Order: sequence, then C-alpha cells, then structure tokens
Amino acid sequence: MLTILDKYILKRYLGTFVSMLLMFVPIGIIVDVSEKINFMIENKVPFLKIAVYYYHFTIYFANNLFPIFLFLSIIWFTSKLANNTEIIAILSSGISFTRFLRPYLIGATMVSVFVLIMGFFVVPVSSEGFNNFRYTYLRTNGQQAMRGDNTDVYRQINDNEFLYVNSYNPGTKTAFNFSIEKFKGDKMVSKITASRIQWNAADSTYTMYDYNKRTVGELGDIIEKLSEKKTKFSFELEDLTPVVYIAETLTLDKLNNFIDKERARGSSNINVYMVVLYKKYSVPISAFILTIIAVSVSAMKRRGGMGMNLTIGIAIAFGFVFFDKVFGVIAEKTTFSPFIAVWFPNFVFGILAIFLLRNAKR
Repeated sequence: MLTILDKYILKRYLGTFVSMLLMFVPIGIIVDVSEKINFMIENKVPFLKIAVYYYHFTIYFANNLFPIFLFLSIIWFTSKLANNTEIIAILSSGISFTRFLRPYLIGATMVSVFVLIMGFFVVPVSSEGFNNFRYTYLRTNGQQAMRGDNTDVYRQINDNEFLYVNSYNPGTKTAFNFSIEKFKGDKMVSKITASRIQWNAADSTYTMYDYNKRTVGELGDIIEKLSEKKTKFSFELEDLTPVVYIAETLTLDKLNNFIDKERARGSSNINVYMVVLYKKYSVPISAFILTIIAVSVSAMKRRGGMGMNLTIGIAIAFGFVFFDKVFGVIAEKTTFSPFIAVWFPNFVFGILAIFLLRNAKR
C-alpha cells in the first residue's frame, strides 16, 4: 500500500517529469522550426504535412531525450525538498533512506514500462514519419542519402542464392549489371545475368534486359539468351539497399524478423540494427539508474543550494549521453559488440549509482 509520503513524492516525481517535457518539447519545436523553415518554404511543403511532421517530432524528440528530462526533473524537485528541510524531517522520523527511495523506484517503474511500450510500438511509427519528412524535404539529395551507398551491392538471398548489382536506383526501381548465382553445396548450379532489371508494380514481376542464363551440367552447360525476359523472384529490390534508418521504423517483432533476415544475407549493417534493438531494452533500465543517481546527488542540502545540485546533475547527465552516443557509434562503425556498447553506459553509471547511494545513506 502507498502511504501519504509515497503518494506525495510519486506525485512530485511524475508531475515534475511531465512538466519538464511540456516545457522543453515546445522549445525543441521552436528551435527546429527556426532551422528548417527555409527548406519548408523552398520545397513548398503543405501545412498538413508539416503538422504531422511535428507530431512525430514531438514523440521522437521526447523519446530520445527522456533520460535527461527525467534526471533533471528528479534533481529539481528533490533539491527543493532538501532545501525546505523536508528530507531531514522525513529521515529524522525514523524512515530509512532506502525506504525514502521507494516511491522514486515506483515512479521509475511506471516511466520505464511506459517508455518500453512506446519504444516497441509507437516510437517506430513516429521515427518513420520524422525521418521520411526530414530526408524528403529538409536535406539536399535526401532521397539518395536515405538509401546510403547504392553501388556494388551484394546480398545472400537464402542458403543457396547470392545476388549482386552494380548500382540501384530506388526512384525508378531499377538495378544495373544484375547477377544471381545459385549453388548446391560448394558447386554452382546456375547463374543469371542482365544489364538491367526493372520492377513491375502492376503484376509484381521483374523484367530483365540482355538476359543470359547459364545452367551448369555434368556433360555441358546450357546457355539461354534473350533480349528481354519477365519473371518473378523471391526478393524485393528495395531490400537491396534499405533506408538507413530502417531499424528505427520497425516494431519489435518486425525488427527481430528483419535482423534475422539481414543476418542470413550477410548484411554489413547488422551492428546498426542490433544497436537499435538493444537500446529498446537498455533505455528503460537507465530510468532506474538515473533516478538513484539523481536522488543520491540532490537529497543533501549543499552550500550553493539547488544550483550546485543542478550543475552536478547536468554534468552527470551529459556524461551519460556522451558514453551512450560514443559507444553506439563505435559499435555501428566497427566490429565492436553492440551488446557491450549499448549496455556499457548503464553498467558504468550503475556502479556510480551504487557508490553515490551508499554515500547518501551515510
């Protein structure tokens, strides 16, 4: 059962966090508008699309920065409790610091569950809307940049088939210098080449130009040549070069399936996708760690008052963000383990939280 003290602190915990979001999200929108307004005017973006973009921007922005907002909001209201000597009164009444911490952990649990559900189902939709708008209207050559490198694309379609294209144009759904090789064990069974392959949306088929198929036989190869041939394949051309932010736009089950498929194909971007997956679980856990650190830092009445607590808090918060971003980039750009990269900041700051909590108890 929640006591009056639990309800009092929990109300302050959630109320200050929501207030922090309501205060900083509009500021983020204003800053973004000031930076992007020229692009919107030049591209004559309809007002409805802009409104939808800022709806997605709000969710995307709040999700990315929620640990900082949560951390600063806890330091803010806990420092006020300390300055008003409320914490001294609470502890002097016989309540232990661990018991005093309970409503904070209840609040962290509520926030974590909410963020976890949002990250699984809601944030991916907003991430897709946010990034699609940004690459379509707000970046020079955005349509090309959203696909990354479209040249010399290799893919393993399944256990036996390997595909290669020299270049791919996502606008026209066309790939050039196409080839697909089929193996049985370590022996090639057949190879198909074409100077160009075009996706036909009307009947979900492909048209290959300058078609050439070599079927390898024991007594001799069979060669088939046609200037044009229409057929169906088990792959989609868009899978050759998925958008650079594809992992952010997938719900949990789709993301797991996508990663399994890309791993089977030997994708070079698998670490990028794994970082996104692991962060869906690590970010909610950070709410507990940052809550303990914030309470431990701000529960004491310091010389310098709330300003000193906020200074320490901001330094710790940006240290956390720095570790998170740096190790995320390292995992995406190298062969460093994505699991270690994502969870390392929580591990380091978890140790810091234990140290600060023990010090606060004394």
